[in-house]
Amino acid sequence: MTRVLVIEDEKGLRQALAINLRGRQYDVAVAGTGAAGLAEAAAHPPDAVILDLGLPDMDGCEVIEGLRGYSAVPIIVLSARSGQPDKVVALDAGADDYVTKPFGMDELLARLRAALRRGASSAGDGTEPVVETASFTVDLSTTRVHDATGADVHLTPTEWHLLEVLVRHEGKLVSQRQLLQEVWGPAYETESNYLRVYMAQLRRKLEPEPAHPRHLITEPGMGYRFVR
Repeated sequence: MTRVLVIEDEKGLRQALAINLRGRQYDVAVAGTGAAGLAEAAAHPPDAVILDLGLPDMDGCEVIEGLRGYSAVPIIVLSARSGQPDKVVALDAGADDYVTKPFGMDELLARLRAALRRGASSAGDGTEPVVETASFTVDLSTTRVHDATGADVHLTPTEWHLLEVLVRHEGKLVSQRQLLQEVWGPAYETESNYLRVYMAQLRRKLEPEPAHPRHLITEPGMGYRFVR
């Protein structure tokens, strides 16, 4: 049975969506906040997400970014914001479709069916939302890192992006050029000194013995590899 996660803070609409979806044989989970939605998605991965942008605890785009940290699940945004800039921001964050409130239930269901068809072969990329090593834990859904004691490890946005790319390619060699393009952009693809500096910073923060890394491995002359 197709599982749909509804993240909507308005109780009446949340219930109406759940009733209509269940009436059409969808398995439905609901959440009233962004944090609850991310936790539910991590614990029980859905086949599609219907997401309200106006949540009480965080902006819906933050939820999209959290989901996109590890999943390609189809996301349909619901929002009272009808301006083009709001739509562009949500779509750029990773949403697959945008439905403006008020909306017709038949239209929403048709968009859901279309999103499920498009995402049938790529509902997820196989990356776990929480990746644990003996030294640290990376939560791709909340963009947080904890050390072995459970304490938060503060990373700069660039450090996080570099770590995220490596974790998403666990066990695989990621070339210097690919890392530079993904983290800094195409104009920096020859700036290998950037990688040396930031990898050293990550190792100081995450590795028990930065001079002898166990998880963030250098492949001389080629690139880097993340291993658990």
